[in-house]
Amino acid sequence: MNELEKRLSGELYDNQHPDIINQLEKSRSICFEFNHTNPLFFTKKEELLRGLLGQVKNKFHIEQPFHCDFGSNIFLGENFYSNYNLTILDCNKVSIGDNCLIGPNVTIITVNHPLDSKLRNKSLEYALPVTIGNDVWIGASVVINPGVVIGNNVVIGSGSVVTKDLPDNVVAVGNPCRVIKTQTQ
Repeated sequence: MNELEKRLSGELYDNQHPDIINQLEKSRSICFEFNHTNPLFFTKKEELLRGLLGQVKNKFHIEQPFHCDFGSNIFLGENFYSNYNLTILDCNKVSIGDNCLIGPNVTIITVNHPLDSKLRNKSLEYALPVTIGNDVWIGASVVINPGVVIGNNVVIGSGSVVTKDLPDNVVAVGNPCRVIKTQTQ
């Protein structure tokens, strides 16, 4: 199994491997171009994102600036909106459902480092997928950690740090983020 396959399977991989570095350089170049495109050039910005991301549907919008590791592991549903300064460290798959709103300064992380410093010092890391359901609203400055699954119709309050899965139809807040209310349809 090569380093790219290890990365997507959740195994330890060498984050300095040339294949990984080449992918990072390509996506960083596209992000740079996107972030430095006139905000009113909607078509150009959309074309850049369609070429970068793994999947986008017809209706989506990401405010500048936007940062990601690879882009190809990001899958956005229909009617997606992200405010300023979204960061997605997509070393593994990030799936976001339909009708999702993301506030400013949100970070979604799939990558993590081993607790053992000897492994960390060898440039080894691992990545776990993040899945976000439909009809989710993520407030400003939320951090979503590796391996988290967020259900449908979830609201996450500003400043929350999501370390565990969240079920459908809840409002969750805090650090660590926890459910404070169940929503009825």
